[in-house]
Amino acid sequence: MTRTPTILLLALATLGGADAFAQTSGQKPANEQVIVPQVDRRDVRTPRYPNKDFEIGAFLGTYSAENFGSSMVYGLRLGYHITEDVFVQATYGTTEVSDEAFRRVLPGGIFANPKETLKYYNLSAGYNVLPGEIFLGRNVAKASAVYVIAGIGSTDFISQKKQTINFGLGMRVLVRDRLSVQVDIRDHVYSLDLLGENTSTNNVEFTAGLSWYF
Repeated sequence: MTRTPTILLLALATLGGADAFAQTSGQKPANEQVIVPQVDRRDVRTPRYPNKDFEIGAFLGTYSAENFGSSMVYGLRLGYHITEDVFVQATYGTTEVSDEAFRRVLPGGIFANPKETLKYYNLSAGYNVLPGEIFLGRNVAKASAVYVIAGIGSTDFISQKKQTINFGLGMRVLVRDRLSVQVDIRDHVYSLDLLGENTSTNNVEFTAGLSWYF
């Protein structure tokens, strides 16, 4: 007779514990977010900033044609900076060469006209050997670079188109974020046949110019 109440008590205790566990497991954690926000995503286009790898410029200077003296030269340059130190550059220049010195000795001179137009174009590769800064006064510093450059092209002179090798060095100073000043000295080497003999000539060019980066 005493075992029946004991069994009933154990059964009731078991049911009560199961009910309490069910109630506890059904409750949500206190830190669970009740409302999940629905935010519409939109595509954001980031602005494109120019990398300023390209440059275009103009130059003016002197061109010393071997045996024919010096004359003013001017032209255009277009460059592309592959890395911070390596760049390529296409150049076009033109000048007028005079045979006045020969006309003093030879009647009629060498050229058909006292002055003949010389034009050249070339494609060159350059390397910044001394990148750094140059100080303009005590408190102003500008980025600068000394570079070496060499390339190949063509020279058109007296109805002769001659393959030309050029090499030299220069210095570039960035005076503004997109503007630089350059000074450049190069030797243009090509052969000419004006006096009955095909002769290799060295023609030194000294120029200064401005370049714009974009």
